[in-house]
Amino acid sequence: MDFAHIPVMFEECLQGLNLKDGGIYFDGTIGGAGHSYGILKRTSPSGRLIATDLDDDAIAAASKRLDEFDGRFKIYKSDYKQFENVFSAAEIDLIDGAILDFGVSSWQLDNKDRGFSYMKQDAPLDMRMDAKQLLTAEKIINEYPQSEIAKILKVYGEEKFASNIAANIVRAREKGAITTCGELVNIIENSIPKKFQQNGPAARKSFQAIRIAVNGELNGLYDCVVNLTRRLKKGGRIVILTFHSLEDRIVKEAFKFLEKDCICDKNLPVCVCGKKKEIEIITKKPIVASDDEMKKNTRSKCAKLRIAEKII
Repeated sequence: MDFAHIPVMFEECLQGLNLKDGGIYFDGTIGGAGHSYGILKRTSPSGRLIATDLDDDAIAAASKRLDEFDGRFKIYKSDYKQFENVFSAAEIDLIDGAILDFGVSSWQLDNKDRGFSYMKQDAPLDMRMDAKQLLTAEKIINEYPQSEIAKILKVYGEEKFASNIAANIVRAREKGAITTCGELVNIIENSIPKKFQQNGPAARKSFQAIRIAVNGELNGLYDCVVNLTRRLKKGGRIVILTFHSLEDRIVKEAFKFLEKDCICDKNLPVCVCGKKKEIEIITKKPIVASDDEMKKNTRSKCAKLRIAEKII
C-alpha cells in the first residue's frame, strides 16, 4: 500500500508560513510530505527543510516524494519534541518557519496492520507511530489497571462512559486477552447506551484516547510549542494544525504565554520578571477548513489551525 495522505488546509498553512526563498523551515510531522513538498516548491531555489517523523514508512515515502529537491532537505527519525537535538545535528540555530500537523495520516488509518482504526475489525491493537517502541494499545488494554484505562478514556477522549468502558474491558480480559480492534469496538459499543451512539461511531473517542496514550502525544507539548517558537527568527512564523480539543487548548495557552509582556504577580508595583512579548498571534480565532474541503476530506472537519509570528 502506498503512503497516501491529503494535507489538511494546505493553502492556509503555506500562506500562514509566509514563505520566502532562502528560508530554513522545520516540519516536525512530515507524514506524506504534503506540506513539506509545498514548502520546498515555493522556496526554490535555495530554501531548506529540516523534518522529523517517527514512522519509518512515512520517512521512506516522504524521502521519495521530495526526491526532486535533493540537497535541500533532511529528514530525521525523531519525535518533533526533540527538535533541539535535531537542530544541533543539522547545525541550525534559528529557523524562518515551523509547521506541526498533528493529524494521523490516511495511510496509517487505512493500513490495518497499524491498528489505528476502529473500522478495521481484525486489525491488531497496535497504534504505535514508531513500530519499534514497546508500548502498544494491546498492552494498555490488557495490562493497565481499570482506573488508569478509565482516566485515559476520560481525559484524552473526553468519553462520558469511560468508567463503564474500562470496567467492561477488565471483565472481558479476564476471559482472555483482547487482541484485535474488532474485539475492543464490541466492548465499547456494549458499554454505551444506544441513544448516545447517534453522533458517529461509538468507538471513535476511545480509539483516539488510546492512540494519544500509546504515543505520548500530549506529553511535553506545551513546552515544545514555547521553545520551538523561540527558535524562530524575528518575523518567522509557526503554524500548528490540531485535531483534538486538548491539543488545541495546549497550543492556545502556549501562544497566550508567549504573547504576554509580563508574568509577574499583579500585586507587585513593578515588573521584575523581564518577560517581553515574543509573538503576535495571527489567528485570534483558529482557522477551520472550508465547507468544500470538509466535503472532499472528512478528516479536516475537526482541524483547527493557529498561526503566530515572532516579533523579537
